[in-house]
Amino acid sequence: MWILTLAASLAVSWISYGAARRFVRNRLRYVEAALKPIAAVIAGVLALVIAWPVIGLVHLLPLVGGIVGGGTAMVFGLSIGLGVHAGARDVRNGFVLGPGA
Repeated sequence: MWILTLAASLAVSWISYGAARRFVRNRLRYVEAALKPIAAVIAGVLALVIAWPVIGLVHLLPLVGGIVGGGTAMVFGLSIGLGVHAGARDVRNGFVLGPGA
């Protein structure tokens, strides 16, 4: 059972990190506040606060409830914060994906 929990946490972190990094790099490129380091902290904490009750509701489902927990919500918040930080770093370094990438 613990291997499923680990796999769920890894999947959530991989997807959320990539989505946050891509969103900051492509959509928030010209938003100055999104490129500051505090934006990553705020995004991570906000993601954790939003994910915590959602995880509580998921516990009501019979099969999925035993797989995800509070640790998954913390991993989600951490990966969102790290993704925002990496996306801002990409913008500062001039890394932009072209239309074919």
